[in-house]
Amino acid sequence: MTTPKPQPKRGTPDFQLLILTLLLVGFGLIMVFSSSASLAVVSERFSYDALYFTKRQLVFAALGTFVMLIAMNISYKKYRILFFPMFFLTLILLILVIVIGRTTNGASSWFNLGNLGIQPTELAKIATIGYLAALITKKGERIRQWKGGFFPVLIIVGVVAGLIMLQPDLGSTFILVATCGLIIYAGGASLKHITACISLVALGLALTIGVGSLINAISGGQSQADGNYKVGRIEAFLNPFQDQSGVGYNLVQSLIAIGQGGVTGAGYGEGVQKLHYLPNPYNDFIFSVIGEEFGFIGTSLFLLLYLYFIWRGIIVSLRCPDPFGTLTGIGIMGLIAIQAFVNIGGVTNTIPITGVTLPFVSYGGSSLLVMMLSIGIVLSISRESTRPAKEEHVKSVLKKDYRSSR
Repeated sequence: MTTPKPQPKRGTPDFQLLILTLLLVGFGLIMVFSSSASLAVVSERFSYDALYFTKRQLVFAALGTFVMLIAMNISYKKYRILFFPMFFLTLILLILVIVIGRTTNGASSWFNLGNLGIQPTELAKIATIGYLAALITKKGERIRQWKGGFFPVLIIVGVVAGLIMLQPDLGSTFILVATCGLIIYAGGASLKHITACISLVALGLALTIGVGSLINAISGGQSQADGNYKVGRIEAFLNPFQDQSGVGYNLVQSLIAIGQGGVTGAGYGEGVQKLHYLPNPYNDFIFSVIGEEFGFIGTSLFLLLYLYFIWRGIIVSLRCPDPFGTLTGIGIMGLIAIQAFVNIGGVTNTIPITGVTLPFVSYGGSSLLVMMLSIGIVLSISRESTRPAKEEHVKSVLKKDYRSSR
């Protein structure tokens, strides 16, 4: 009788998803350099170093790759336990950042760590996704009930969203709520409960905007001077060219950049709008730089790559035999898709600008690190998806060897 081969414990990660992730990160590094070099080289603040932002992003890309590889080699089932303490730690950080965080552009969203800034909101996204996936999996069919299923989940989402909104960070709040809604729907919640919640959120948003517009009108229309930046962004979305030097400035410059790209683009590094016209061209408006330098053709290819990346992650998640793995994977890929839509939609005037990064591409250490950790978890889920087929193959081989020995 031949010696039985050891049964494989886990499958292989999805290499397509892994390669696509590295391609997006690499392209992001290229675009961060293109969009930031001309600003950094003339600024004493950045030590007159054209590679200032690129080097910092490269450090986080390397660290993120290491974290991703570690995460994908940990069984995703272990995250079911890890997400609980991670979630409560995130709540503490979200409270602390409101009290002692660094205020940037009117929002207290950052902790200073030497020369680096840490944004707890980014960690809150993945922690909430994992916590909800574990909780909904535990509830099972009870998620369709109001008191014992849907309402407790709703409270959790409301608490996290409320803390992020207090910073205030409207863009991240919307992304988190939309992602959680996707997980809750995929988890089997009642459609009437979800519809009722969406209606309440829409009503609350409409009332907020309406009251803000009324206050703005009474005060003489100085929305930004009064700190009502939300109303200013709505006004810019509706008619950006009405106040091109005020609330509409950012969006107008973004549209000019994309328009100047034409069909083929100005060429890599040849964009003009990033030269002190576009605000934060290496961050919130990096897609505008892509549009100007690569044109319609290059932008379309980039979007197709991004869409295939998201589709691949969803397919990997749906193949997982465990509901927790499926919900976690769908939540992570949904988060990336929604945040990308919010970023691109904002700079193209499809939706109001909210000031969020383009995942894997925009400059931002916290965002890149958390996103690569998230993909590491999805890759871990993909390893479980390929395991059953390998086990069946081994079993058939062992059975054949046993019969031949007799």
